[in-house]
Amino acid sequence: MKRWSVIAAALLVSAFAVFGCAQMSGQDSGWTTLIDGTKGMENFYPVGDANWRAEGGAIVADKGKGGHLVSKNSYRDFQIRAEFWADHNTNSGIFLRITNPAKITAVDAYEVNIFDERPGPEYGTGAIVNYAKVSPMPKAGGKWNTYDITAKGEQLIVVLNGVETVNIRNDKMSQGPFSLQFGNIPPKDLPGGAIKWRKVQIRPL
Repeated sequence: MKRWSVIAAALLVSAFAVFGCAQMSGQDSGWTTLIDGTKGMENFYPVGDANWRAEGGAIVADKGKGGHLVSKNSYRDFQIRAEFWADHNTNSGIFLRITNPAKITAVDAYEVNIFDERPGPEYGTGAIVNYAKVSPMPKAGGKWNTYDITAKGEQLIVVLNGVETVNIRNDKMSQGPFSLQFGNIPPKDLPGGAIKWRKVQIRPL
């Protein structure tokens, strides 16, 4: 009897372990990893002359007049999780639902900004340029950060390092690819500081 009790207990522990592992693996259900360390540039195509490359466990750009890595797929409703490192003078961002991939602007896409030194700080880091201001503006320079972005129908939600910075409704752009930006700094259009993308994931909704 004692032997059967030991076997039953062992089976129970094994079942719990399997169930627990299944629960943990299910946490990332539906997510597609587009960038993971130095891998993933094949999921994007470059626009502009930024010097994108794999370096130091991330996809990096720090020279050129500016440019984007544009996703090869188009998306309507989705969530994005992105880990990035920016210099204090970096001008970067994630552009959503791009309508003209050949000429990407904050008018024809939703630009979730990364720009601590933006002349107009209300549309700096954490904002969606032209659509959703931030006050006070959070700072991202000199450290690793995480963006969690949700676009579902007209609702756009931006969370930077666990703090919600944007929650608006806007219906101007409904679908399109997204991009990762390396930008220059106006008004002299000098190259901005480095931007590094360590991990980028997307999940259709």
